[in-house]
Amino acid sequence: MGFLSGKKILVLGVASKLSIASGIAASLHRNGAELAFTYQNQKLKDRVLKFAEGWGSTIVHPCDVTDDSQIKDLFSKIGDSWENLDGIVHCLAYAPANELNGNYVDVTTRQGFLTAHEISSYSLVALAQEGRELMKGRNGSLLTLSYLGALRSLPNYNVMGLAKASLESNVRYMAASLGPEGTRVNGISAGPIKTLAAAGIKSFRKMLEHNAKQTPLRRNVTIDEVGNAAAFLCSDLASGVSGEILYVDGGFNTTAMGSLNDQTAP
Repeated sequence: MGFLSGKKILVLGVASKLSIASGIAASLHRNGAELAFTYQNQKLKDRVLKFAEGWGSTIVHPCDVTDDSQIKDLFSKIGDSWENLDGIVHCLAYAPANELNGNYVDVTTRQGFLTAHEISSYSLVALAQEGRELMKGRNGSLLTLSYLGALRSLPNYNVMGLAKASLESNVRYMAASLGPEGTRVNGISAGPIKTLAAAGIKSFRKMLEHNAKQTPLRRNVTIDEVGNAAAFLCSDLASGVSGEILYVDGGFNTTAMGSLNDQTAP
């Protein structure tokens, strides 16, 4: 019996075994939750089905969050399997790759800006709107993923930083809107992790190395560590937490210069 036993949680964004979404799904499953998943397109379907099977789930549905009809259909199908829903984990973010490389003002386009915000931020409230009826009265949780680029400029993060800033504000406004119904809304700002999504950011390996040196723990965090924090926020253990952005970055966000010593271990 885990602390998520009896909880039914929808996870969006699982794409590879190295993704943060996978770390979250693994921890949710390990702690007793029943899971459902989505895939964006047919190319990803078989991959997500295989992951879902490994976490004891047969509930896998298509959902492109740029299409309102697909979002609506997703929750209709979830309702066919489950009478209620206790959580939605939103691990979705996207900006055109060519806009994550170079000087922000030089490379940003109107369409890239709109796309980044639509997928990375607006989709959270769109999912909440359609999932609302299933979650009412469940003391449930919506959870999303952010990054420090929401608050500080970072090389090559560009328009994604603005989208994450929008997302973090979205968390606060949604927490205020859904709180009276008993639904909590939170985000995790994870440290940089080598994922497929991060591979689209130029010089990401250098960012990882710099981050490890400046972080108080002198190392980067793992998808398992982010997953464990997510499991906590989706559980009744976090029943008093809403509208928050929890940093799981080894303390990087608390430092100014880090250590003047070049050593990478205490």
